[in-house]
Amino acid sequence: MTGADDGPAATGPDGGPVATGTDDGTGSATGLDSNLAGALSYLLGPVTGILFYVLEDEDEFVRFHAAQSTIVFGGLFVLTIALSVVLTLLAAIPVVGWIIGLVLGFGALLISPLFLLVWLFLMYKAFSGDRYAAPIAGKHAEKYASAN
Repeated sequence: MTGADDGPAATGPDGGPVATGTDDGTGSATGLDSNLAGALSYLLGPVTGILFYVLEDEDEFVRFHAAQSTIVFGGLFVLTIALSVVLTLLAAIPVVGWIIGLVLGFGALLISPLFLLVWLFLMYKAFSGDRYAAPIAGKHAEKYASAN
């Protein structure tokens, strides 16, 4: 590098700088831009979260979003299975179990769109270059992102 001015820095539609991910602007080890790799780590929940976490060994932005994806959606997956087991057990109890199971099942139906919105929101934040930390899962993801 000669130290000469390489031209103006890239700006986004709002006039601010464009997020490039790593400090040197090279992107992630996956060959993708860091913000795209971060967003894709949410695509299939814990599956792509684990995949990007294992593949990316340097870019903390991608590692953070991959770890957060694994924690958030892996946790939701475990909760869904636990709820299914509880609903199955309640189905074996006549009347009272059926009523409780119906209420829990209806509550699960109401929460499902919320999970979709959380998924879309986290993908959007990662693609925007924002290192948004989800409540509870975010601080755990921070620990895993910096650990090599």
